[in-house]
Amino acid sequence: MELKYFRLIKTIAEEGNLANSSERLFLTQSALSHQLKDLEERLGFKVFHRSRNKWELTVEGNELYKLAKKLFSSIDESFKAIKHIKEGSKGSIKLSAECQSFFHSIPSFIQKMGILYPEIDIDISLGATHQTISQVLSNDIDIAIVTSKPESDELSSIPVFKDEIFVLMHKEHPLNNLEYLDAGHFGDVHLLINSFPLDGVAVYEHFLKPNNIHPIKISDIPFTEISLSMITANMGVMCAPKWQLSSFKLSKELVFKRIGKHGLKRTHYLVVKKENQNKKYIHDFISSFQEDFLE
Repeated sequence: MELKYFRLIKTIAEEGNLANSSERLFLTQSALSHQLKDLEERLGFKVFHRSRNKWELTVEGNELYKLAKKLFSSIDESFKAIKHIKEGSKGSIKLSAECQSFFHSIPSFIQKMGILYPEIDIDISLGATHQTISQVLSNDIDIAIVTSKPESDELSSIPVFKDEIFVLMHKEHPLNNLEYLDAGHFGDVHLLINSFPLDGVAVYEHFLKPNNIHPIKISDIPFTEISLSMITANMGVMCAPKWQLSSFKLSKELVFKRIGKHGLKRTHYLVVKKENQNKKYIHDFISSFQEDFLE
């Protein structure tokens, strides 16, 4: 039974006659009468008792009317739910990371998000990366990418992927003869980092600081290309996961060395306020991020 017939029954029952119903349905009385006659012939029973001034539902017609009310109520509720979902899909996300080198991989992901979720606006915050957790708590940013789970009941930490940090050096570097580097080996190196403070540098925070080791020289070079040029000239070493350097053309003179016998491994987390985690546009971002970086 077509939807138009349910609409016809509901309208005539509520208006009480064809004249008012025709205005509401934007059809002539003749067209409505023809539709109703066609319906009753298909059903094999009368839907309305007709009189000059009043149309009343038959017992069978009343059942169809109750069904029509349920049907249109359900349709209205569904469209309201769809509207709510669409409105919840819109939002602006401020994103930051504790390590600036991580941003090499973000633009391509944002480009994909722009295609899949055009109603989500993503803004990258590059400032004060070592304060990402406090920025999430103060609502200055919405999502932070970190490698240490924060201890706060207000925050939710979602693991997204794991990696391993290596030392990149020139093959003529004195430490190249080692299978892996212990903390003590860093005492005499020139370490190139993206930016200070050192507590935001993974190799220092998770490997050197616990062993009370401080490199003889540390230089903050915000541009990876410059750091790679210096290492190619055997002017220092840098520490990074291999995936962060995949977009750069590395000299064949460079080699990767493991940090520690078992490697310096870490887990990356997306940190978001618990009260915001279930917002649809936040949820869509997190789900897409997990899928993209697990590939």
